[in-house]
Amino acid sequence: MLYAKGAGLVNRHYHPHQVFAYTISGKWGYLEHDWVATAGDWVYEPPGESHTLVAYEHEEPMKVTFNVTGPLVWLDENGEPEGTFDVFDYIQICKEHYEKVGIGADYVERLIR
Repeated sequence: MLYAKGAGLVNRHYHPHQVFAYTISGKWGYLEHDWVATAGDWVYEPPGESHTLVAYEHEEPMKVTFNVTGPLVWLDENGEPEGTFDVFDYIQICKEHYEKVGIGADYVERLIR
């Protein structure tokens, strides 16, 4: 689930596998395309297509559920890969947050394993 309270941007990247998205609320799109998704819209991303996700100003926050398998590959200004982000990165961020707020990092393990 991607949630944005206001306008925002996810830097240019691609996914080596297909991605499916369903828009729950708000307004978003890709700078590289002329379509805009709003509540109820499904979006299909073919494998390997680079894009820059933008959340637009809207009376409702942008809430989109993405079905992603595999990593997100960050691209530099020349379109060359410069890093990745995957489920293991999300798990680590979640553990750090749970530890910080007093729930404990081990709680994450009980949720997923």
